[in-house]
Amino acid sequence: MTLTERTFCCENRHSFDLAKEGYVNLMPANHKHSKNPGDSKEMMQARREFLATGHYAKLSETLAKVAMDSVSGSDNITLLDMGCGEGYYTDGIRKALPETAQVYGLDISKVAVRYASKRYPECDFSVASSYRLPLSDNSLDVIVKVYAPSSEEELLRCLKPGGVLISVTPGERHLYQLRERIYQTVRPHQDETEKFNTLALVDQTPLHYEMALENGSGFSYYK
Repeated sequence: MTLTERTFCCENRHSFDLAKEGYVNLMPANHKHSKNPGDSKEMMQARREFLATGHYAKLSETLAKVAMDSVSGSDNITLLDMGCGEGYYTDGIRKALPETAQVYGLDISKVAVRYASKRYPECDFSVASSYRLPLSDNSLDVIVKVYAPSSEEELLRCLKPGGVLISVTPGERHLYQLRERIYQTVRPHQDETEKFNTLALVDQTPLHYEMALENGSGFSYYK
């Protein structure tokens, strides 16, 4: 795609205007399963307030370290945060990478992408589907996805040879104590380690820690 003033144009002559907040909406209406897919304004606001408390800072720091280690010594790094939401992890990773890194974030929630683009102008955000990534073949060094769905075919198409996928999935006791406070019956998460046909597992980094919630912090988000 080429950018002319504030409009992106593709080779098929489709045009997409750059929003005043700096993001571009690449989600065609016929690919939506609802009028406003993804998180609502209320859901995004609750998650943003929860993340602002620092409860997931350790996860953000771990993601940044893994991403940095995976591209150590590389120049002109390109990274995509798939299902980026309001951009919390996207920006955390960006800060750990060289200033020359190109960091993208995409999500199907327009309200989340609008917020991310306003708060983190150093990253490039778009409204798009993780099943139809708006990126060129072999264009990404790293793809990050935190609890986000994906298509292995699309991941392979966009990753460069030797590129890395960093995927976060919930562990067996993910938010177990919090769910005990909310639900009468709580069962451990099933093993959700992703299985791919072509991508090979290189490493796993378990992350376990406790968080102290005060004054009901977190319940508005997880209820």
